[in-house]
Amino acid sequence: MHDLTHYTLGATDGDIGEVKDVYFDDATWVIRYFVVETGSWLKSRRVLISTQSIQHCDDETRQLTLSITREQVKASPDIDTHKPVSRQHEMDHLGYYGYPYYWGTGGLWNSARADASAPDKVIEPKDDLRLRSGQQVSGYHIQATDGEIGHVDSLLINDASWAVQYLVVNTSNWWVGHKVLIAPEWTEAVSWEEQKVFLDLDRASIQASPAYDEAVALSREHETVLYAHYQRTVYWSVETRTDRSH
Repeated sequence: MHDLTHYTLGATDGDIGEVKDVYFDDATWVIRYFVVETGSWLKSRRVLISTQSIQHCDDETRQLTLSITREQVKASPDIDTHKPVSRQHEMDHLGYYGYPYYWGTGGLWNSARADASAPDKVIEPKDDLRLRSGQQVSGYHIQATDGEIGHVDSLLINDASWAVQYLVVNTSNWWVGHKVLIAPEWTEAVSWEEQKVFLDLDRASIQASPAYDEAVALSREHETVLYAHYQRTVYWSVETRTDRSH
C-alpha cells in the first residue's frame, strides 16, 4: 500500500507524466482516476487516467504501467482538473476509452468489469458530483468522539484494488504525537463542507494505537495489531472484501 503521488505513468509507447492527485468515489473510498501532469510532449496538460488502465505497479521504479497509448491520452476528452468532475464528464471519459461505468456495481472495478456494456443512465443533479480529491482531503481535521485529534496527512492506497485502505492521520495537532492509521470504515461521517472527518473512536484509543512509520513498508503484522487494538474484524478475513487485500 502506498501514497502514489509522484509515481510516473508509462503508456505502451512511452512515458505520459507524473501523478499529481487522485480522485476517489466518496461512497466507496475507491480510487477512480489519477490526475496526471504530462510532460513537454503534451505541453504539461493535466489529464485523467482511469485506474482501469493500470496493468502493473512497480514500487522500486515508482512507475505505473498502462494499457493505453500516448496518442489515446492526447486525444482524450479535455477536462479541467481544477474543477469538480461531474458524472457526465466521467461518462464521456470512460466512453472514450471503452471502459464500463462503475457506479451501481458495489464499488470495485472488478465487479464493474463483469458487465462491460454500461446501461444508459439519466444523471440526477444530486448524484452528479461524487469524486473527491486526495489532495483536498489531506489536511481535513479528525474529530474523535471527545474532541479533535489531528488531521489527515495522506492516503494509503491498496494497489491490488485501488481502495483507499487507510487515512494517515497526523496527531501532532493535539499532542507531541505520531502518525496513525484509520480505515475509512471506522469513520462515522465526513463533512466535505466543514472539511472534517468524524470517528466513532475516542482520543485516548487513537493516541494508544500503533504508530505508523512512513519509512517502513506496512506489514500484515502491523495491520493485525492495529485491528486488534480497535477490536475490529480484519478486512482480509471477510469474503466480500477479499479483493481489497494486498
